[in-house]
Amino acid sequence: MTDRSTETTVTFRHPFQLSALDRPQPAGTYTVVTDEEEILGLSYVAFRRTATLFHLPAVGASRTHAEVVCIDPLELTAALIADRRA
Repeated sequence: MTDRSTETTVTFRHPFQLSALDRPQPAGTYTVVTDEEEILGLSYVAFRRTATLFHLPAVGASRTHAEVVCIDPLELTAALIADRRA
């Protein structure tokens, strides 16, 4: 079975909150890692998401401690849309 991880960044222009986070987060650029596993037995290569990991704090922020939280990717998308509308 093949696993893969994809690292991207997302940028919030305003403070935001996700249910998996214990406190509101400041505006900034955050690293998001999506882990996927290959779906075996198909006649083509396909993957299913197994985890979406959100890295805290924002890129370039003071790092007194680092944290990685598993989040709902649909909630992240909704938060990014709301941020753009604000």
